[in-house]
Amino acid sequence: MKRLLIGFGALLAVTTVSANAADLGRRMPVKAAPMVEPVFNWTGFYLGVNGGYGWAKSTHTDVAGLTTGSFDQRGGLIGGTLGYNWQMGGAVLGLEGDIDWARINGSVAGCAFGSCFTNVRGFDTVRGRLGYAAGSWMPYITGGLAVANIKAGQDGVASNDSWRAGWTIGGGLEWMFAPRWSAKAEYLYADFGTGSAVSYTTPAVALVNATERNVNIVRGGINYHFDWGGPVVARY
Repeated sequence: MKRLLIGFGALLAVTTVSANAADLGRRMPVKAAPMVEPVFNWTGFYLGVNGGYGWAKSTHTDVAGLTTGSFDQRGGLIGGTLGYNWQMGGAVLGLEGDIDWARINGSVAGCAFGSCFTNVRGFDTVRGRLGYAAGSWMPYITGGLAVANIKAGQDGVASNDSWRAGWTIGGGLEWMFAPRWSAKAEYLYADFGTGSAVSYTTPAVALVNATERNVNIVRGGINYHFDWGGPVVARY
């Protein structure tokens, strides 16, 4: 009986050790890491470049009432952008300014001393922006002051240039494609009034007034965002 009890105890000990060893060999279940959704902070200053295409219409009319009728202007523009955004929840308020070199040119034949021409040589704006932050995307509307340098005249005989102020309105979409970097596409409409934008005098001492109407701009840009508004954080 004593030997039987000793043998039973030994068997029980071996079984217990084997069971414990098997339990130790099993891996404990690991909970999956939570998904991390990036939250983009649009607050802060930014600096960038832009470029695009513009089209407009112009008319030359002399003091006698003779007119060219409306003719088209077309061409490109390129320049720089400076702005600041302030994000409040999903709303993004901003102020943006840009200075662009432009060559939005047009001409029409049949003037007294050759072709009449009107050229937009510079296009600058100072605008407010209102956007909605949808992750890395921000659609926005914009509007404010537009200023253009306009040159008008007749080929080789008379011309004049002037800075003209007007208003602009438009909208666009901006995408934060990397930390601190965004790309945008936008459309602007600018109006410089119905009156004369530039006046010049021909060799026949006739005063001619040139208008600048319906200026349309389509352009894209790349912006670098400074981190003064706080870092990008993550939401769990």
